Amino acid sequence: MAAGLEIAEDVLRYIVGYSSLLLELFGICVLVYTAVRCFARWLQHIQSIRLELAQGIALALEFKLGGEVLRTVVVREWSELGILGAIIALRAALTFLIHWEIKNERKALETGQKQEN
Repeated sequence: MAAGLEIAEDVLRYIVGYSSLLLELFGICVLVYTAVRCFARWLQHIQSIRLELAQGIALALEFKLGGEVLRTVVVREWSELGILGAIIALRAALTFLIHWEIKNERKALETGQKQEN
C-alpha cells in the first residue's frame, strides 16, 4: 500500500512539474509573440500598441501564475510554500497593475477618438 502511494505521489509530481513548465512556456510564447507583433505595429505608428502590449503581458502573467499555483500542489516544506506564495503575490500584484493600466489606456484611447470626431 505504501509503495502504491509513493508511486502515485511520484506520478503526480511529474504531471505537475511538466504541466507547470508547459504553462510557463505558453506564457513565454504569448509574451514573445505580443512583443514582436507590437514592435511591428510600432514601426507602423499605430496608436493602440500600448494597450495590446499590456493585454499580452497580462495574459502571459496569467499563464505563469497558473504554473506557480500548480507547483503549490507538490510543495513539501513551509519554506518552499513561502517562496511560492511570495512569487504568486508578486505576479498577482503585477497582473492587477497591468489590468489597471489597460483600463486607463482604454479610457485614453476612447477620449482621443471622441476628440478627433
